Amino acid sequence: MSEEQTDTRIYRVVMNDEEQYSIWLADRELPAGWRAEGTEGPRDVCLEHIGAVWTDMRPRSLRERMAAGK
Repeated sequence: MSEEQTDTRIYRVVMNDEEQYSIWLADRELPAGWRAEGTEGPRDVCLEHIGAVWTDMRPRSLRERMAAGK
């Protein structure tokens, strides 16, 4: 898609078991290991939501190990 074209597709915010976020086209089947987080809309809305909620980029397993002092 060229920069001149407007992306009118609808995306959904997805999350994996490590609580890492991404976006996925809403009309496509989710890839294995990912689930819908609940937010859908234009690309910029989804990316803005991810920026607001994904404040710690470390995978969940690493956060848990660090919290346990291991």
